[in-house]
Amino acid sequence: MPKKKKPNLEPEIEQKLQYIGLSLDKVPEDILQYKSLNYRIPKGYDEKQYKQYRYIPVNQIQILLSPTNRLDALEERYKKARPLLQYLDQEDEENILKHAVFLNMLKQMNIEEIEKIEEEQNNLAKTIPFKVKFEGSYLWQIYYAEVTGQYFMIVPTTDSDYSAFFYLLKKKLENKNSNMVYVPVIGVEYSKNYLSREAFEDIQNYLRLFAKEWPSIYEVYNEKNELAIHIVGETSVYGKIRSLYRIVLKNSVEANHFYKLLKAMFIMQTEIPNYFEFRTDVNTKGTLEFYFNDTKIEYGEMANFIKDRYAFSIGAKQEVIDELEKDKKKLQELKRIASQQDVEYLEKEKQISTFLECKKTFFGKFKYYFKYSKKNKKQKEITPRRRIEIEEELEEPETRRKDKKMENDLKGKRCTIEDLIQNYKVLEEEETKLKNTVMDINAIKLKNKNMEKKIENATRFIEEIDNHKRSIFEFWKYSNKDEMAVLPEGEEEEVGVVKRIEKVFDYAEDFEKFGINLDKLQREKLTDDEKDSIYIATTNLLEMLNKLKTNTAVPKEVENLLKILKRELRESEDDFDTDDFDIFGDIVRESNKIKKIGNKLHREAEKDKFRILEITKMTRQIGFKLSLEQMIKNIKSAFGKVQSPEDIMVYKAIMGEKMDENQFNLFDMNPENEMQEVCQQEGNQINLYKISLKQGQDILGFTNCIFYDNQNKTLPLGMDFSSKVMIDISQMDLDIKKTMTFHIATLENEEDVFSKIIVKKVTVYE
Repeated sequence: MPKKKKPNLEPEIEQKLQYIGLSLDKVPEDILQYKSLNYRIPKGYDEKQYKQYRYIPVNQIQILLSPTNRLDALEERYKKARPLLQYLDQEDEENILKHAVFLNMLKQMNIEEIEKIEEEQNNLAKTIPFKVKFEGSYLWQIYYAEVTGQYFMIVPTTDSDYSAFFYLLKKKLENKNSNMVYVPVIGVEYSKNYLSREAFEDIQNYLRLFAKEWPSIYEVYNEKNELAIHIVGETSVYGKIRSLYRIVLKNSVEANHFYKLLKAMFIMQTEIPNYFEFRTDVNTKGTLEFYFNDTKIEYGEMANFIKDRYAFSIGAKQEVIDELEKDKKKLQELKRIASQQDVEYLEKEKQISTFLECKKTFFGKFKYYFKYSKKNKKQKEITPRRRIEIEEELEEPETRRKDKKMENDLKGKRCTIEDLIQNYKVLEEEETKLKNTVMDINAIKLKNKNMEKKIENATRFIEEIDNHKRSIFEFWKYSNKDEMAVLPEGEEEEVGVVKRIEKVFDYAEDFEKFGINLDKLQREKLTDDEKDSIYIATTNLLEMLNKLKTNTAVPKEVENLLKILKRELRESEDDFDTDDFDIFGDIVRESNKIKKIGNKLHREAEKDKFRILEITKMTRQIGFKLSLEQMIKNIKSAFGKVQSPEDIMVYKAIMGEKMDENQFNLFDMNPENEMQEVCQQEGNQINLYKISLKQGQDILGFTNCIFYDNQNKTLPLGMDFSSKVMIDISQMDLDIKKTMTFHIATLENEEDVFSKIIVKKVTVYE
């Protein structure tokens, strides 16, 4: 029987077959071979979460094609999957449709995309990306059958991107044993070579606590099939500022040490959170590090760290116990004073009652005089001076003995975390007792002071009793008239008893409301010229404004800046070269066009720096400089008119320089934005300034009225375009309350996964 005549292929398909090195008439035997997989679909796996990356020889990967989509369930894709050889078969009638599908896939193949993958794999052969995953990870649908030890790729034929499939086929056709691909293996769990599966889950939970973000943990096998655990993610290094980090555990010893370190810190921070809080930082290689206060925590020193903190807790506990004993004695003495004052006050009350009864007859008055005049002479009152003397006696510092026994016991003792937690629990109980005792002392002090004043008033009342007709109710009212409801300011003899709760500005929660309030103030108090001048400070002219303000500007710099602005204006306006006078002014600035800010409509025009500075073809250097100097005057006049509607925190980051207090300094309420800007600059030392700006202090914000005219009165309120503000530091009395350092790691090019890691040191001045 004669063979069927093979159809002629389109030139485009022939060209692509030639590119991948495939001849449909003579398919290599290696491509046609297929081994049974016996693949069992894992239960509850997440196809979007990759746990393992490998360098796999291309000749070990079998290719299956499935008439499904990548988003279909794996069970359906695997069930319908057939070996590649059926799609390459042109002879068997059962496979003719499959072959047509293959030709259609070939027709849709994009050679440029394959070359892109080839370049990507060449880079991956040299280095593993910092984040492990790469841009085209999702294209590789590669699975592993544990029963037969086979890798296989399922290619959905109804997708639109087949570049990974044809790249793999191209490499298989080259028939080189050295050809490998770096790819994620889908559906596999972590191996138990270094850590148990429960340990991987624990590490994720532990790092979530310390870094404030969930990490990604991968098992990565290199070309020699050597395993390393890569942990990558972001960590909070200062407030909401985050840094990239990576941890590489190359063997089981490193993995177990790291796991035990995290576990120890996690137990301490969760069991006794009032005493332990570990912070994170990154080193110059982008590796995550842990600190307690300023002490770096490492597994090798963990035993000594636990012992040191155990010793500290014993000393702290003894101090608290000594202080508690002293305060208990003080409390007992104050209670004794209170009891004596109660007796004295009741006696005064009884005296006035007796007088009111006895004054009705002459004999009664005579009896009252002899009874109370003698008692008053003999009665020993607790005067205010004596009360202060008693308290001072009780507050005499006690000589504390050093617990030599404790020091000797610790010399040979091996302290465990259990010992540490138990001791800190006891310390916490004693501190709670001390706080309660201190509150009792303050309460009884207040009671004694009130009673002292009542006794003083009662004595004065009795002295005047012969001259006034008063009842016992008047006596109570008069004696209680100076009673204090709370401790007066400055009476905080014990720390932490009564604290004023202050609202703390939170950017995410409070920024919108703050922006609306500040925008209202600036629309009301600033002139149009002042708002225009502040807008100029939001542009690339700020540097020149500061140079003119500080008298450091060079005429040549002013001239060059004017040329740049004229070039920008020429590119934006077609009629720049005409000399016609603009008779319309702002009238033609799209005053009727509907625009949106957020979800709110308006009909206002954006401000234009060229119009504000009156830059035209004929503008000269002297006129331009005078315009800038006028802007400086307007900004200065604006300061003092607008005050911050509430307490806020603002940030300014500078690369390698100190802040010039004489300049117009811009600060951002969002530190993440500020750090993102400065991290793109060259240099490794960043100075981050944090200023706590109080309500009522001078401020100029980049609110909506700074960026838009509001001629039609339709401009929405708020700060929708910037979170920056301008403050005049030269008029502020600033004190540095705290300094600290941390590191921040970023990729040199965020869009390039092969970009090298850049670590910058940040010094914070609060």
